[in-house]
Amino acid sequence: MSVEAVAASRDFENWYADLHPHLFASVLVLCGNRDIAQDATDEALARALQHWPRVRAMASPEGWVYRVAVNVMRRSARRRAFESRLLRRLRTDDVTPAPSGEVWDLVRALPVRQRTAVVLRYVADLGEREIAQVMGVTRGTVASTLSDARRSLAVVLTESEIVEEQS
Repeated sequence: MSVEAVAASRDFENWYADLHPHLFASVLVLCGNRDIAQDATDEALARALQHWPRVRAMASPEGWVYRVAVNVMRRSARRRAFESRLLRRLRTDDVTPAPSGEVWDLVRALPVRQRTAVVLRYVADLGEREIAQVMGVTRGTVASTLSDARRSLAVVLTESEIVEEQS
Protein backbone atom coordinates (compact mmCIF):
# COMPACT_ATOMS: atom_id res chain seq x y z
CA MET A 1 0.00 0.00 0.00
CA SER A 2 1.41 3.37 -0.96
CA VAL A 3 2.12 6.15 1.53
CA GLU A 4 -0.69 8.21 -0.03
CA ALA A 5 -3.14 5.30 0.29
CA VAL A 6 -2.23 4.78 3.95
CA ALA A 7 -2.62 8.50 4.65
CA ALA A 8 -5.97 8.58 2.83
CA SER A 9 -7.12 5.52 4.80
CA ARG A 10 -6.23 7.13 8.13
CA ASP A 11 -7.81 10.36 6.97
CA PHE A 12 -11.07 8.53 6.22
CA GLU A 13 -10.99 6.63 9.51
CA ASN A 14 -10.71 9.84 11.52
CA TRP A 15 -13.37 11.57 9.44
CA TYR A 16 -15.67 8.55 9.79
CA ALA A 17 -15.20 8.37 13.58
CA ASP A 18 -16.05 12.06 13.95
CA LEU A 19 -19.00 12.05 11.56
CA HIS A 20 -20.76 8.73 12.17
CA PRO A 21 -22.50 9.52 15.51
CA HIS A 22 -23.80 12.86 14.26
CA LEU A 23 -24.95 11.46 10.91
CA PHE A 24 -26.72 8.54 12.55
CA ALA A 25 -28.43 10.76 15.14
CA SER A 26 -29.55 13.21 12.46
CA VAL A 27 -31.03 10.52 10.22
CA LEU A 28 -32.67 8.84 13.22
CA VAL A 29 -34.38 12.09 14.19
CA LEU A 30 -35.50 12.59 10.59
CA CYS A 31 -37.04 9.17 10.07
CA GLY A 32 -37.74 7.90 13.59
CA ASN A 33 -36.71 4.36 12.68
CA ARG A 34 -33.46 2.99 14.05
CA ASP A 35 -33.05 0.32 11.34
CA ILE A 36 -33.61 2.75 8.48
CA ALA A 37 -31.28 5.29 10.10
CA GLN A 38 -28.54 2.69 10.54
CA ASP A 39 -28.90 1.44 6.96
CA ALA A 40 -28.88 4.96 5.52
CA THR A 41 -25.86 5.97 7.61
CA ASP A 42 -23.93 2.84 6.69
CA GLU A 43 -24.79 3.16 3.00
CA ALA A 44 -23.79 6.83 2.83
CA LEU A 45 -20.47 6.21 4.57
CA ALA A 46 -19.76 3.14 2.44
CA ARG A 47 -20.29 5.24 -0.69
CA ALA A 48 -18.01 7.92 0.76
CA LEU A 49 -15.28 5.33 1.29
CA GLN A 50 -15.78 3.95 -2.19
CA HIS A 51 -15.30 7.43 -3.68
CA TRP A 52 -13.05 8.83 -0.95
CA PRO A 53 -10.48 10.64 -3.12
CA ARG A 54 -13.27 12.51 -4.90
CA VAL A 55 -15.40 13.05 -1.77
CA ARG A 56 -12.42 14.27 0.29
CA ALA A 57 -11.67 16.92 -2.36
CA MET A 58 -15.24 18.33 -2.22
CA ALA A 59 -15.94 21.68 -0.61
CA SER A 60 -18.22 19.92 1.89
CA PRO A 61 -17.70 16.15 2.15
CA GLU A 62 -20.04 16.12 5.17
CA GLY A 63 -22.79 17.80 3.16
CA TRP A 64 -22.41 15.21 0.42
CA VAL A 65 -22.65 12.33 2.90
CA TYR A 66 -25.68 13.84 4.63
CA ARG A 67 -27.38 14.23 1.25
CA VAL A 68 -26.65 10.60 0.34
CA ALA A 69 -27.94 9.42 3.73
CA VAL A 70 -31.14 11.44 3.43
CA ASN A 71 -31.73 10.15 -0.11
CA VAL A 72 -31.19 6.56 1.01
CA MET A 73 -33.52 7.15 3.97
CA ARG A 74 -36.24 8.57 1.71
CA ARG A 75 -35.98 5.69 -0.76
CA SER A 76 -36.22 3.22 2.09
CA ALA A 77 -39.24 5.01 3.58
CA ARG A 78 -40.96 5.08 0.17
CA ARG A 79 -40.27 1.38 -0.34
CA ARG A 80 -41.64 0.52 3.11
CA ALA A 81 -44.75 2.64 2.51
CA PHE A 82 -45.30 0.93 -0.84
CA GLU A 83 -44.86 -2.51 0.74
CA SER A 84 -47.27 -1.54 3.51
CA ARG A 85 -49.92 -0.49 0.99
CA LEU A 86 -49.50 -3.77 -0.88
CA LEU A 87 -49.76 -5.79 2.31
CA ARG A 88 -52.95 -3.99 3.35
CA ARG A 89 -54.54 -5.11 0.08
CA LEU A 90 -53.89 -8.74 0.95
CA ARG A 91 -56.48 -10.54 2.98
CA THR A 92 -55.22 -11.27 6.46
CA ASP A 93 -58.11 -13.63 7.21
CA ASP A 94 -56.27 -16.45 5.45
CA VAL A 95 -53.21 -16.27 7.69
CA THR A 96 -52.59 -19.55 9.46
CA PRO A 97 -51.66 -19.04 13.09
CA ALA A 98 -48.34 -20.46 14.24
CA PRO A 99 -48.66 -23.86 15.86
CA SER A 100 -48.74 -23.76 19.61
CA GLY A 101 -48.86 -26.19 22.44
CA GLU A 102 -46.52 -28.44 24.32
CA VAL A 103 -45.41 -30.48 21.30
CA TRP A 104 -44.44 -27.34 19.38
CA ASP A 105 -42.51 -26.13 22.41
CA LEU A 106 -40.56 -29.39 22.16
CA VAL A 107 -40.07 -28.87 18.41
CA ARG A 108 -38.58 -25.43 19.12
CA ALA A 109 -36.06 -27.17 21.41
CA LEU A 110 -34.80 -29.45 18.60
CA PRO A 111 -31.50 -28.69 16.86
CA VAL A 112 -31.90 -26.14 14.06
CA ARG A 113 -31.70 -28.63 11.18
CA GLN A 114 -34.28 -30.97 12.73
CA ARG A 115 -36.56 -28.07 13.70
CA THR A 116 -36.37 -26.63 10.18
CA ALA A 117 -37.20 -29.97 8.58
CA VAL A 118 -40.14 -30.60 10.93
CA VAL A 119 -41.62 -27.14 10.39
CA LEU A 120 -41.24 -27.35 6.61
CA ARG A 121 -42.85 -30.80 6.60
CA TYR A 122 -45.69 -30.38 9.08
CA VAL A 123 -46.43 -26.65 8.98
CA ALA A 124 -45.51 -25.67 5.42
CA ASP A 125 -46.69 -29.11 4.21
CA LEU A 126 -43.73 -29.53 1.86
CA GLY A 127 -42.58 -32.90 0.58
CA GLU A 128 -39.09 -34.24 1.12
CA ARG A 129 -37.92 -33.08 -2.31
CA GLU A 130 -39.05 -29.49 -1.65
CA ILE A 131 -37.59 -29.52 1.85
CA ALA A 132 -34.27 -30.72 0.43
CA GLN A 133 -34.29 -27.81 -2.02
CA VAL A 134 -35.11 -25.25 0.68
CA MET A 135 -32.48 -26.59 3.08
CA GLY A 136 -29.84 -27.18 0.41
CA VAL A 137 -29.40 -30.85 1.28
CA THR A 138 -30.24 -34.19 -0.36
CA ARG A 139 -33.63 -35.86 -0.10
CA GLY A 140 -32.00 -38.66 1.91
CA THR A 141 -30.67 -36.14 4.42
CA VAL A 142 -34.18 -34.75 4.84
CA ALA A 143 -35.59 -38.23 5.45
CA SER A 144 -32.85 -38.97 7.98
CA THR A 145 -33.27 -35.59 9.69
CA LEU A 146 -37.05 -36.04 9.99
CA SER A 147 -36.54 -39.54 11.38
CA ASP A 148 -34.03 -38.24 13.95
CA ALA A 149 -36.43 -35.44 14.92
CA ARG A 150 -39.36 -37.85 15.38
CA ARG A 151 -37.14 -40.15 17.45
CA SER A 152 -36.00 -37.22 19.65
CA LEU A 153 -39.56 -36.07 20.15
CA ALA A 154 -40.73 -39.60 20.98
CA VAL A 155 -38.05 -39.93 23.66
CA VAL A 156 -38.97 -36.60 25.26
CA LEU A 157 -42.71 -37.33 25.11
CA THR A 158 -42.21 -40.82 26.58
CA GLU A 159 -40.08 -39.38 29.40
CA SER A 160 -42.74 -36.79 30.21
CA GLU A 161 -45.47 -39.48 30.27
CA ILE A 162 -43.39 -41.52 32.73
CA VAL A 163 -42.93 -38.47 34.96
CA GLU A 164 -46.69 -37.76 34.86
CA GLU A 165 -47.55 -41.37 35.75
CA GLN A 166 -45.16 -41.28 38.73
CA SER A 167 -46.71 -38.06 40.04
